[in-house]
Amino acid sequence: MATRTLHLLIIDPQNDFCDLPTNYCPTDSQGRGFAPSLPVTGAHTDMQRLASTIDAGRVGLSAITVTLDSHQHLDIAHPTFWQDVSGAPIAPFTQIQAADVRAGRFLPRNAKARDRAQSYLDALESAGRYTHMVWPVHCEIGTWGHNIHHDLRLACNRWEESNNGIVAKVSKGENPWTEHYSAMMAEVPDQDDAHTQLNAQLLQNLRAADQVFIAGEAGSHCVKATTEHIVANWPAAELSRLVLIEDCISAVSGFEPQYADFLADMRRRGVQVMSAADVCAELQGNIG
Repeated sequence: MATRTLHLLIIDPQNDFCDLPTNYCPTDSQGRGFAPSLPVTGAHTDMQRLASTIDAGRVGLSAITVTLDSHQHLDIAHPTFWQDVSGAPIAPFTQIQAADVRAGRFLPRNAKARDRAQSYLDALESAGRYTHMVWPVHCEIGTWGHNIHHDLRLACNRWEESNNGIVAKVSKGENPWTEHYSAMMAEVPDQDDAHTQLNAQLLQNLRAADQVFIAGEAGSHCVKATTEHIVANWPAAELSRLVLIEDCISAVSGFEPQYADFLADMRRRGVQVMSAADVCAELQGNIG
């Protein structure tokens, strides 16, 4: 029986974010293979390592929460929403600034959405956290890419059966009008949509733990944004209760410096950074 309450928060451990080998990817009825739409280099190994950690330390692990990036097909962060000045589709990984829409260089495919998109980009840039990125369509609700990495899901199932507990699932990102990297709140909260505002229940659940371990994808975006929002709503003197599992997190290619800066900032603030092996030892030692 666990003596301390140790909570594992797994951020967006979904197929679309994992660099899965071919044998992890199914085929459709015509033999065409599925493939992750936004694979993060190293994510497959991260998830396997995290699954092994859960299995080895499950008796000492009190709670698991999994967040799920959950998008509509048409989303302000997907190419399906946008077109260029000539009406042609735009490519994934295009960055769009408020000035681009104001000048007509990039526009919503639905002309009626222009004012709202303009307001969103103005607000996003005022926050100063991210430049708007158009990602490949990813984690579309109901698709294989939205599912949890297979090995990790099985490890979570084994934890549930062994501990007679339920892995909490937290969905975020359904609102197509705002980017929702963080599981705590959208980058630009919608005043008419409570799901985009601070998730007070998730914060309360995490605050109830003696220690919160954080892993998932990607370190440059969703892990970073979620952790930053948790830290902003956590007592400064208690930030050592938060632990990033460094070798169960990877960055989107090209954004490694942002991830490195994030880790350095968290260390300065008092958040712990540990390896999966060290976390496993803590879990195994948490048995009375």
